[in-house]
Amino acid sequence: MGGSGRERVMHRRLAFIDTLRGIAILSVVVQHALEVIVREHPTGAYHSIIHDAIGYYMNFGRFGVVLFFLVSGFVIPFSFPGGASPVNDFSISRFFRLYPAYWTSIAVGLVTMQAVESRTYPLSQIAANLTMLQTFLEIPHLWDFYWTLTIELMFYVVCIVLFAAGLLNRRLTAVAIVAATALVGTTLAVLIENRATWIVMEAALNLSAMFLGKIVRDTIIGRELRWRYVGVCTALYAGFAITLAGRRYGGIYEQDFFYSYSIGAAYVCAALVFVTFAAFGEKMACRPIAFLGVISYSTYLMSPFAMVWVHHYTWLGDGPLEWFAFVTAVVMASIFVSWLSYSFIEKPWLAFGRKLRSDSRSPVALEPALSHHGAAQ
Repeated sequence: MGGSGRERVMHRRLAFIDTLRGIAILSVVVQHALEVIVREHPTGAYHSIIHDAIGYYMNFGRFGVVLFFLVSGFVIPFSFPGGASPVNDFSISRFFRLYPAYWTSIAVGLVTMQAVESRTYPLSQIAANLTMLQTFLEIPHLWDFYWTLTIELMFYVVCIVLFAAGLLNRRLTAVAIVAATALVGTTLAVLIENRATWIVMEAALNLSAMFLGKIVRDTIIGRELRWRYVGVCTALYAGFAITLAGRRYGGIYEQDFFYSYSIGAAYVCAALVFVTFAAFGEKMACRPIAFLGVISYSTYLMSPFAMVWVHHYTWLGDGPLEWFAFVTAVVMASIFVSWLSYSFIEKPWLAFGRKLRSDSRSPVALEPALSHHGAAQ
């Protein structure tokens, strides 16, 4: 592909990337619908089958989240516009991409939890969560699935720092980050027995997944790297993920759907799926799934509350057919509510944000992947 061809790819929306987003969000939503069934209803002889499938062997929610992280790494580092103030323009576009829909989800969540479960939250917690900085303020998330947005913000900050230093688009920057993070993280995971340290390393693992996404893009679109870099970095990342999962989630298998096998498998499988899709490009695109990818951020934010309403008001009973109907209803309700959010919240505010940029050009192919990310996976 010549230079002009690469430039055209850089500035158009890629259907296979939206397809990956669609797969990611479906994985998250289905995981959490099945968790509700197992946790809150008698599943009898089916209990171990369902529970082990989504908890012991594979956590599909975490798989979807990691897939979002990889896609973010594929698109975000290339989202700096070419105007006079690229960092300022990048920050504006990210703000209007994340915050309006996020604030809407907080409002919907507060109404939902009050109406359905009569649950209220301290004003201080609500105020802190409005900033999206609650983790750094040491204040709990209103809902656990917001943790992924913290990782997304951290990635934005790292990208800004690297961009300002002239390092973001250097040929081997992402390779060095992934390799160093994997080698240091794996070593520390083996040597240090400390839960707080493992949590920090898990954040580093998630950030390294994003930079692995950048390595893949530099290989297939930028043509700046050879596939051997993808292979080596993916292997190092997988080793880090498996080692850390074994330390952080190993041991006795409890009823929390987090276990070393399921979490390690989620990280490794997400990387393999992502690399496979990237290798074949648009041949892997599926238009209906890609549509879900377009609205995936709203779906991530709204699906937990759609599930609460569906579970409370339309539960049909226990049994395979009833469970299938519940999961289907959750998926359909989530899509509908998310389409409304995307149409009336995300798109208008994105358009407004573009008007504030010094460079009004806004290639839609470079919108972020998230974020990612339905419930606490």
